[in-house]
Amino acid sequence: MYLPFLFLLYLFNLANVCSSQSVLTQGSSLFVEKNDHLLSPNRLYTAGFHQIGQNAYCFAIWFTQPMLDGKHTLVWIANRDEPVNGKRSKFSLEKTGNLVLTDASQRFWTSNTKSNSPLQLQLLDSGNLVVTHVHNQSYIWQSFSFPTDTILPNQPFPRDTVLTSSRSLTNFSSGFYKLYFDNDNVIRLLYNRDGIASVYWPRPWLLSWQAGRFTYNTTRFASLDSKGLFLSSDSFTFNTSDFGETLQRRLTLDVDGNLRVYTLSQKRWVVSWQALSTTCAIHGVCGPNSLCTYHPETGRTCGCMHGYKAKNRSDSSFGCVPTFDFNKDSENYDFIKLPFVEFYGFDSQWSTRSSFKECMKACLDDSDCKAFQFSFDQSFGSFVCYIKLLLYNGFYKGTPFNTYLKLPKSDVLSYTDQKVVNESKLDCSTSVIEIKRPYDENSTNGSLKFMLWFSIILGGIEVFCFLFFYYITKKPSPTTTQTYLAIATGFKRFTYDEIVKASRSFRDEIGRGGGGIVYKGVLADNRVVAIKRLHEAIQGEAEFLAEMSTIGRINHRNLIDTYGYCAEGKHRILVYEYMENGSLAENLLGANQLDWRKRFEIAIGVAKGLAYLHEECLEWVLHCDVKPHNILLDADYNAKVADFGLSKLFHQDSTQDSAFSRIRGTRGYMAPEWLFNLPITSKVDVYSYGMVVLEMITPQNRLTRDQATDYSEQKRLVSWIREKVHEASESLVETQIMEILDPVMEEEFEKIEMKNLLRVALKCVEEDKDARPTMSEVVKMLLDSDKEL
Repeated sequence: MYLPFLFLLYLFNLANVCSSQSVLTQGSSLFVEKNDHLLSPNRLYTAGFHQIGQNAYCFAIWFTQPMLDGKHTLVWIANRDEPVNGKRSKFSLEKTGNLVLTDASQRFWTSNTKSNSPLQLQLLDSGNLVVTHVHNQSYIWQSFSFPTDTILPNQPFPRDTVLTSSRSLTNFSSGFYKLYFDNDNVIRLLYNRDGIASVYWPRPWLLSWQAGRFTYNTTRFASLDSKGLFLSSDSFTFNTSDFGETLQRRLTLDVDGNLRVYTLSQKRWVVSWQALSTTCAIHGVCGPNSLCTYHPETGRTCGCMHGYKAKNRSDSSFGCVPTFDFNKDSENYDFIKLPFVEFYGFDSQWSTRSSFKECMKACLDDSDCKAFQFSFDQSFGSFVCYIKLLLYNGFYKGTPFNTYLKLPKSDVLSYTDQKVVNESKLDCSTSVIEIKRPYDENSTNGSLKFMLWFSIILGGIEVFCFLFFYYITKKPSPTTTQTYLAIATGFKRFTYDEIVKASRSFRDEIGRGGGGIVYKGVLADNRVVAIKRLHEAIQGEAEFLAEMSTIGRINHRNLIDTYGYCAEGKHRILVYEYMENGSLAENLLGANQLDWRKRFEIAIGVAKGLAYLHEECLEWVLHCDVKPHNILLDADYNAKVADFGLSKLFHQDSTQDSAFSRIRGTRGYMAPEWLFNLPITSKVDVYSYGMVVLEMITPQNRLTRDQATDYSEQKRLVSWIREKVHEASESLVETQIMEILDPVMEEEFEKIEMKNLLRVALKCVEEDKDARPTMSEVVKMLLDSDKEL
């Protein structure tokens, strides 16, 4: 008797395999397996799951009409840097008003919206995906406010909005080029990769007014209209080559760093305007130590100069690396001439009155000099010498530019064919994004699987009814619950009774801070652990478990290992590894003083741990309370950062500065941003790290003492050290170091390492957050201990 009903359900299932709709209501979802999508009323745009690799999908908006090659053109992506699985992924408008993209119940993207009014999600004719109030059609969220690499006609481009290029034509993750409004109200193009950042449009050597830009309009707004007119508040404007007709257009920041307007013509995108006609003038396009050349027939190519080789033969943007070591005496070097070549930027010094020999000698005497440029400058009426520390943005610019490349004499002698660039074919293998996660299943036919499961369900109804009354009254097994939560978060959930037993009723206190009290404990398997009892359960259990899930996926040798947690009633407790040598604060003030080598290794270890939190782990985590009490030392004095991940979690794809509802951290280590209500970024941790390092170096004004320090005392320590460095004219001698140095280390320290550590710390505690390095840059500077900063 079930067959007719089963057949109807089967037909209904087939009808929904590929479902199109114009509106998504609250509590509804679009499913990746059903190929659900939204269509704009004019059917010009589609929103839904788009495959970008093997079992890798993003939620995107694209032009409904495919191109001649059968591919669709994406105009917006929600999760460009973190694709989701081809199974059990969905895009939902929750009843709370929040848009959520989930992959097997794991949240990968959210709109962070909330409303008590009836809402709906719809795709407009403009290509704008909006969450609207049903009654008055006002927006509470729109995709136009968060563009990726494309602006559609009449889409606003206001202040604080950023376009970011894709990594490649097949990799839609965030690339290295950005379009944004700068602080002087001028719209610019920026290259930013591996700590190297430079503006290349408008032409950076021109003043704003020389480039035709107006800096005094603070509205910072730009837009491309449907007829091909672009207007910007800085007075920059242009018309497309097909201006006047209402056509399908898009303004896209391409993977090569050029900003272009495309017009759709016969299923092909035709360029109707571009920002730079000389593609080799785009910064970073060929990577470091590389030279860009352009031929009308073959287009742009990147090549390595004599004495250099490709760093990555499958991707020319990685540039080239030298085949020799620069750490040789100056008499071992000579130069080859690169006619008409310029490497823009990165000049350590320049002079308008130098002769050619003086310029060459200045480069030979500077071990960091990679080349020098010597050319006649009409504005000065003389030859100008530029000493190049880095070789970026190299291309043929014509007269009067000549660059002289510094090479070992053996390489100079082998340079006989006068060929500047060693062009070689790149092995450009196809790169396919693939997702493999534990919950992947073998692909099966959807309709057959439906019939199979439906039959199983019907067959099990009688058994379910028989057992219903038994199971409805049985309490869930604590072991089963703990196992499920262990899978969700990555480590064990302890009961409160287990915690009390392990800590012997919280008897052995080993530390305390603003977040809670730490006790020593022993688990049932005889592991010695530290048990941190948080002061107050300010989070709900769901929010706490979500943060525990993130911490469970963080793993680094310089971060404390978390074994488990307790979230029972009002209790919020963390269980993590026990560190035999306690905290850095205890060791700095205790009887067993740390020697120089241990302090230097601790500084590097903490930097590596923070760099991982900021830039490498799945979630972007700010610590917000870096201080000696939260730096723990194991039996071998290896440093591990504790108490991370509970202050505030940020997603890596966030383009806006983050805001906190209250000040976090410890006085004496807090960045000025906290005190003056400025935007909070990862640079607050950099500042705190700098204060910790200064405290490790000098005995002056110890910040680990029991009484709290205020910001004026904190600045006094920094100012005192800066004065000592300034008096030494940035060249510290040993007697001046001794004035700063903790007496415990006065006979043990390495001079160059000490100088580097001191200068790195002073860079970290700059008042201006933009002047501080990132933690990955700090690690690089500290490891570069064979030469002075």
